[in-house]
Amino acid sequence: MFDTLARVATLTIKELLAIFKDPRGRLTLFVPPIMQCLIFGYAATYNLNRVPYAVLDQDRSAASQDLLARLDGSGVFYRVANLGNNADIDRYIDRREALFVLAIASDFERRLQMGLPADVQVIADGRNSNTAGTSQGYLQAIVAQFNADWRARHAMPEPPIRVESRAWFNPNLETRWNMVPAMIGTLTMLQTLLVTALSVARERENGTFDQLLVTPFRPLELLAGKALPSLFIGFVQATTVLLVAQLWFQIPFAGSFITLYAGLTLFLLAAIGIGLFVSSVVGTMQQALLFTFVLVLPFTLLSGLATPISSMPRVLQYVTLANPLRYAIDLTHRVYLEGAPLWNLRGDLWPLALIAFVTLSAATWMFRHRLG
Repeated sequence: MFDTLARVATLTIKELLAIFKDPRGRLTLFVPPIMQCLIFGYAATYNLNRVPYAVLDQDRSAASQDLLARLDGSGVFYRVANLGNNADIDRYIDRREALFVLAIASDFERRLQMGLPADVQVIADGRNSNTAGTSQGYLQAIVAQFNADWRARHAMPEPPIRVESRAWFNPNLETRWNMVPAMIGTLTMLQTLLVTALSVARERENGTFDQLLVTPFRPLELLAGKALPSLFIGFVQATTVLLVAQLWFQIPFAGSFITLYAGLTLFLLAAIGIGLFVSSVVGTMQQALLFTFVLVLPFTLLSGLATPISSMPRVLQYVTLANPLRYAIDLTHRVYLEGAPLWNLRGDLWPLALIAFVTLSAATWMFRHRLG
């Protein structure tokens, strides 16, 4: 057992020295994530296609049904639930089953008929800030049309409905509050996949891979020696983006660092498994780079970072279930902005654990097959 650990430690140190002794490699590890994080934090925007929402209609009047019919018929909003009480709001927002909840008071129609302003409350999920802000803009347009029609029919001098908005987890709906924490998973996956996929390809091109075959290293030890440096690099990348988010953008961290890094560990293991599988298949560093960027683009597009997953076609929504970045982004948002505890992240943790198990098992089989 001690000999195994010593060999793995020796190979790990060798891999880290190979990575850090190259000046270009050092720049690649630190400069791109900082620059990309700053660019995405300032410049990235979202597109909005469909918006799931829930309704807490305590009035159940003709006026409230008229307003809701306008939302349902807009082609932008689709109703996922009719809530019975205020306690149900937390569940639909926390689990992202609804982007916002529209709450209508019990005296809604009565106040309208008396010529008094009637308030409706919109409770939005601010973790997806741009989508939440855009959806509120659409909602305001529908309310404005309702007000115009009601005033025309009842000759009211002032708008009959006022919208009161509250954004949970991101009160000011700042885009970078959503984008920058998501970069913790996105940039970390890019660097981890790249470093892992290049590890074996570099050995082959340098002619040292055959030398490893005649050493006492067993395939599993060789796999561990290649995986541990990538795990270390992944934690460095995640910590770098985390420091940029807190020190530069000053985005408040609401959760636990232990919870965040526990989730990131599973995510990194899944990413390393994919990278090791790629590295066991390719023959050159050029092929490793090509495969990495071919994988990273669909992983990013299907993660919910650029487009809400609920807006994607149904087939692609099923495909995203195998994407570890989807769960990593949701996990970092929930821990960073919401302060979610570990036991509330089961929906992200067990898929990451499953993906890590499958990818690492496949990579182990490939290494044994190629080295056996």
